[in-house]
This record gives sequence, structure tokens and C-alpha cells, in this order.
Amino acid sequence: MKKAIAIIVTTILLALALFFIFAPRIVDDQQNPVTEHSPYPVSEQAQALHNTLIIGDWHADTLLWNRDISKQHDYSHVDLPRLRQGNVGLQMFTTVTKSPSGLNYSHNDNDAPDDITKLALGQRWPVNTWSSLSARALHQADKLHRFERQNPTELFIIKSQADLKQWQQKREQNPRLIGGLIGTEGSHALDGKLENVQQLFDAGFRMMSLQHFFDNKLGGSLHGTKKSGLTNFGRNVIKKIIELDIILDVSHSSEAVVADVLSMTDRPLVVSHTGFKGHCTNDRNISDALMQKIAANGGLIAVGYWHGAVCGNQPKHVVDAMKYGLDLVGEDHLSLGSDFDGSVTVGFDSSELAALTHEMLAQGFSENQIRKIMGGNMLAFLKQYLPSQ
Repeated sequence: MKKAIAIIVTTILLALALFFIFAPRIVDDQQNPVTEHSPYPVSEQAQALHNTLIIGDWHADTLLWNRDISKQHDYSHVDLPRLRQGNVGLQMFTTVTKSPSGLNYSHNDNDAPDDITKLALGQRWPVNTWSSLSARALHQADKLHRFERQNPTELFIIKSQADLKQWQQKREQNPRLIGGLIGTEGSHALDGKLENVQQLFDAGFRMMSLQHFFDNKLGGSLHGTKKSGLTNFGRNVIKKIIELDIILDVSHSSEAVVADVLSMTDRPLVVSHTGFKGHCTNDRNISDALMQKIAANGGLIAVGYWHGAVCGNQPKHVVDAMKYGLDLVGEDHLSLGSDFDGSVTVGFDSSELAALTHEMLAQGFSENQIRKIMGGNMLAFLKQYLPSQ
């Protein structure tokens, strides 16, 4: 009898061990696929230009997954080797802390079961992350800091204008060096406490979005149940964000929230991963009129790479959206916002960005426009709006 019990216990423990070893990889692979495709055309002219660009991406959820980004993987979208192959210089790593089961673009209940809780358990995150959204954000930031310590010649975390200047100087000598920044995917990561804005800032967060797929204590989501504007708490959070020179990201925010933010600050905003509603009409994208107001206030609109944003996921679809944005808001207000590793299906990963440069040339973009959109606008924005020290 004792032998039978020992065999059962051993079998259960082995099954659990196998689950924790393999399940996170399987889920990551399933949630972040790349559509099968033949190599995209990249002309010699496009590749030569691409090699000279500073490329920056405002949004990738890579830190959500148990993946060693210092090593190249054959699944999902982002790691340091593939970023280098794509010639990415600046990457904003965003931290996902809550995501409702069955999420959609039109109507999500804040009380729906949370998929990130399941992911935290399955990936064996620290116990405090099982219930605290702030702890989840801090845990993901800690992962990036650890990657930097382990790979100092490949990753440099940028927290200030001084850091940005240092990264540029280092990159001249070491083109492998990627500048990493940290942001939130929604300010529910504050756990409803204003003082946590400072806590996240101290941990290196330099961009904060306000909502994700559901309404929160700050106000309505574009995909929530109420679509309401800013609450008093939300207004106080924005005042603190501005005080600390944290970049404000209004992706996923309701149109009422975006309008309220524009009315209370002249600080330029970022829409870190999006498309244009006039080009791709659905509930994921806010109105063209609001996009024009964001641009008129000096903001940036970062174009995404997945179907919900641009009604396709191939390089041509992304550049079609850029072309529309060029006419709508102008070349100084466009940027890249991949949403890589954000549980989206894309047509290319971070190693294949030269295909965008090729397609932009094919669609008649000038070299100067390409330089701005692919990263020049992001670099200029960071130079002006990061904290000085």
C-alpha cells in the first residue's frame, strides 16, 4: 500500500514539474503566433537605408512571459538577438497586470475572471503577485533590470534624458546595445493607491497608460462597460504623473478619458499601439478627430502590427495605415507601436522590420519620413519629455 501511495505521489509531482516546465512555453507560443510566410522582399536600397535607422517601438509585452530575452527563440516575437537583427535601438517594455477572460474590443466587465492571475500562478511568479497588480508590474520591471545586469553590453535601461544621451554615446561604439524603457499597460497597476505612482517611478517606469481592456478606478476604457471619462482619482493620478515627468499613454482609454486628459494638460500624449479608425473601422481605434487633437498637441501615434489595429498583419497593411496617418496627422506625429508579445497574431517578428522599410519605400515614403516614423520621432520625444536626470 505504501509503495502504491509513493508511486502515486511521485507521479503527481512529476506531472506538476512537467506542467511548470513546459506549460508556460506552450501558452506563450499559442498566444503570440506569427503567421507563416515566405521571406518578405527587402531590396538592397531598403536594407542599406534600414541599417542606418534608429528604430524605436513604443509597446511590447515581452516581460509578461517566462522567456530569457538574452537568447534567441523560435517562437513569439521579441528577444534581444531578434531586436538586433531588426536593428531596433529603443524598445518600450510594457507590463501587463490584468486581462479579463474572453476579452473583446467592445464590452468587458471589470469583474470577469482575470487571465493574468492564472499566468502568474502557472509561471510561478512570487506569491505577492497573485493578488497585487502593483507587485505584478514591479516583478516584470525587476526581470528587465535583471536582464540588464546579466547582459550589460546588450541592454541599457533608460530612465532619464541623461541616460538617453549615454545610451546614444555607447551605441556609437557598440551597435548591439538596445535601449530599454519600462511602461505600464493600464494604471490599475497602482492598486488604487496614488502613492504607487511614485513607487513605480522609483522602479524605473517612465510611461504609464491609464486603462487596458476594462474600466478602472481612473476612468473608462475604450472596451469597458461605461466608456466614462476621468474620475477624481484619475485626475489626481495624472497630476502626479505629470509632476514626475512620466509619459502619458492613452491607448485603450475611452474617448471621454482622452478628451478629459487633453483638457487638463498641454503635455503631449502618446498612443502607444493603435491604428486609425478612418482606415480600420472597429472598436479598437479611437476617432480620427481625437487623433488629430493629440497630434496638434505635439503627441505621437504609434501604429500597431496586428489585424485589430490596421485590418491586416502583413508589412503592407501596417504601411497602409502609416500612409493614412501621414495624411491625417503628418510625419512628425507617427511612430511604431508593435504590440509584440501582446497576445496578438502578427505577420512578422522583431527580426524582420526591414520589410517595413522596403514597403515604405515602395509606397513612396521619403527617406526623411521613414527616419522619423521608424524611430526618429520617438527619440526626439524622449529627449524632450523624459526626466532630465
